[in-house]
Amino acid sequence: MTAPSARTTLHVDVGAGTGADEAGGSCPAGFASARAVADAVLYEGYLLYPYRRSSGKNRMRWQFGVLAPRRWVEAGGPVPRTVAGSTDAWCQQTDCLLELSPTASVVVRLRFLQLQRRSVEVRGADGAFGEVDALKADGAARLSFDEAVPREAGLTLDLADLADLADLADLADPADPAVRGRSAEQADRGESFSLSLPGGMEIEPLDDRGNPAGRDVGRGGAARVVRRRWPVSATVRVSVTRAAAPFRLYRLRLVVENTVADVPAGAARPMALRRSMIATHSLLGACGGRFLSLLDPPTWAAGATRECENIHTFPVLAGADGAPDVMLSSPIILYDHPRIAPESPGDLFDATEIDEILSLRTLALTDDEKHEARATDRRAAEIIDRVDGIPRDTLARLHGAVRSLRPVPSVGAAPAGVPVAAATTRWWEPEADRSVRPDSDSVSLDGVMIAKGSRVRLHPRDRGSSCGSDAHDMFLRGREARVQAVFLDVDGAWHVAVSLDDDPAAELHRWYGRHYYFAPEELAPLTDGPGAS
Repeated sequence: MTAPSARTTLHVDVGAGTGADEAGGSCPAGFASARAVADAVLYEGYLLYPYRRSSGKNRMRWQFGVLAPRRWVEAGGPVPRTVAGSTDAWCQQTDCLLELSPTASVVVRLRFLQLQRRSVEVRGADGAFGEVDALKADGAARLSFDEAVPREAGLTLDLADLADLADLADLADPADPAVRGRSAEQADRGESFSLSLPGGMEIEPLDDRGNPAGRDVGRGGAARVVRRRWPVSATVRVSVTRAAAPFRLYRLRLVVENTVADVPAGAARPMALRRSMIATHSLLGACGGRFLSLLDPPTWAAGATRECENIHTFPVLAGADGAPDVMLSSPIILYDHPRIAPESPGDLFDATEIDEILSLRTLALTDDEKHEARATDRRAAEIIDRVDGIPRDTLARLHGAVRSLRPVPSVGAAPAGVPVAAATTRWWEPEADRSVRPDSDSVSLDGVMIAKGSRVRLHPRDRGSSCGSDAHDMFLRGREARVQAVFLDVDGAWHVAVSLDDDPAAELHRWYGRHYYFAPEELAPLTDGPGAS
């Protein structure tokens, strides 16, 4: 990559999401509301129900937005350049479009987790401390486990510091020292910043009476909890260039790269994670400008949208009340203006799951499971305590909510030529759409029209899995069936419902309306012999 035009060290805050910068007015107003969703991204999958360390799903963690050391990542083979952030990568690139005024500035908040190893240690006979899996001390269980510390780095840049002088000719004063002499090449390189997190260690002494579970350390054996972090370094590059559009439009690019260089290529993933940025995402704000949606851009910006290349992350509008002043670039694909349900009493680290189900399942955990969950992680303990004390009315609100109401128009007289039954039919009933008739519609197979009653042979296609077709498809391959209906869905795709000729329960299935469904290309018509129609 081309060398950056400037390099400055970024200050990193220990606690991400304090919101202090919003209070000071240096960020767009939408940052405050966007942080709620950003926090859900930050901790998505941090721990999953049942929130116990011993659960299998909590033994393979850190699935989103992992920026690991480059040498370690590339040793595993090429990394696909997709928007999906569910694969380990060494860099992340955000492209978004925005309209800016001459005095506009861009605000960037880079947020991630830094891994922290919590080791429970006891002193051995030789006086040295060694890690143990579990310990009971001070009346509570202590477990060795990987925690994480939230981090945030922020910067604010003026448009004049980023854009090419030629691009700013009709917006800025060319005599401005901040603009004078900037070339297109310098603008494309943008401004680069180095980010460095030092390692660290904190020691928490425990009661000498602590005894490791399943082993005896003897009377007076000292115990402690040690929290260790390892250094992490990265480069952050921000650039603004003109986008191809009939109106003045800019492309903002944010590139984040892990620059740790001393992790062996063959290191185990837990070791590489210690030097990684986890759940990496960013909040982007425009002061004196507005972002365009990449999911639903205006027609005039469609070409510029296609030229944006987002790698391992994707930006969506996230401003308050639909405002276009904030973007959230997330390794988890979201829609524009995502929000946390107001009925949700707190994070469960599984934001796409149903809060009511998770809360009820958590309430049903045994006392031993809850003890282990509390010992696993402080945040897991907060979930257990919150769910245990959830008020009945709060739980009831989780059952469902109506987001919008609209009046149902009364059914008046049927238009001329339209049967009364058709005019009063609800939209979800089959009779509501007279353009489709599954009992009489037909579809062409190899030049043969098939409809209800036709005979076909089944040829299920490969579903694209590593094992080919699934087991059910393998049992159906080559069998003869009779067509029961032909359906056309709202996307214009045909689906053929069939019942098996040699199924002893075929008549019962037909009575219940239970059929196998196949695409036309998975069927072959039977036009002669014993299987003919």
